[in-house]
Amino acid sequence: MRGGEACRVRNLQLGGEREVTPHELTFNSSLMREVRAIAFVTRLIDERVVKRRRLKRILIHDIDAEPCMVRLAYSSKLNVDWSFLVHLRDVGRESAERWIKANFDKLGIESSIDLRAEFL
Repeated sequence: MRGGEACRVRNLQLGGEREVTPHELTFNSSLMREVRAIAFVTRLIDERVVKRRRLKRILIHDIDAEPCMVRLAYSSKLNVDWSFLVHLRDVGRESAERWIKANFDKLGIESSIDLRAEFL
């Protein structure tokens, strides 16, 4: 892929396709590397390979608006229309409210996402 080009990728969970730019692939690969490192250290702590005092468990949470976001065209990234931005804000607030109702008791105690199942 050359700069500015997009490729089509299949979203296995939702069964759809969408365009992904090289920038997104690079960002996602960096994110995946960090998540793998966190999962690795978490496993070392869980298996008591290292003393917990030496390494600290990182709690990860994921507030997801994927059902809405997957329907957006790639061009929506350039949409600065106020009503669209307000819509995104509202979708984010609704997603956060659902997440808080489902996961509030986990805050500060455990991750609300299974890193291995979601990212590895």
